[in-house]
Amino acid sequence: MNHFFFSLLMAAPGGGQSSPQQTIIGMLPIVAIVAIFYFLIIRPQSKKQKETQKMLQAIKKGDRIVTIGGIHGVIQSVREGTVILKVDENCKIEFTRSAIATVEAAAKDKDSGEPAE
Repeated sequence: MNHFFFSLLMAAPGGGQSSPQQTIIGMLPIVAIVAIFYFLIIRPQSKKQKETQKMLQAIKKGDRIVTIGGIHGVIQSVREGTVILKVDENCKIEFTRSAIATVEAAAKDKDSGEPAE
């Protein structure tokens, strides 16, 4: 009995002969799925990744940032792969650039020229 169902599954529709037009129509759903994945998932993700990379390259001393861990602070100095973040008066922490979630504009205090906190 199982052999009979297996042979039915293996048999091609239409007696084993398929025209090129049927093959193209059969591939349309696969092409549509690939196009949907590209426009809904792959393309927006790559755009977001490019924007994040641009943001991380543009950071400079004095920018107020928030890390992915939720730590708020002002950038004290920028190195090649890391930044030193001033969190409090006597507290500086070194983070990798990829740990930065958001960057706000450099906020300078008008009176002292120091970054506003």
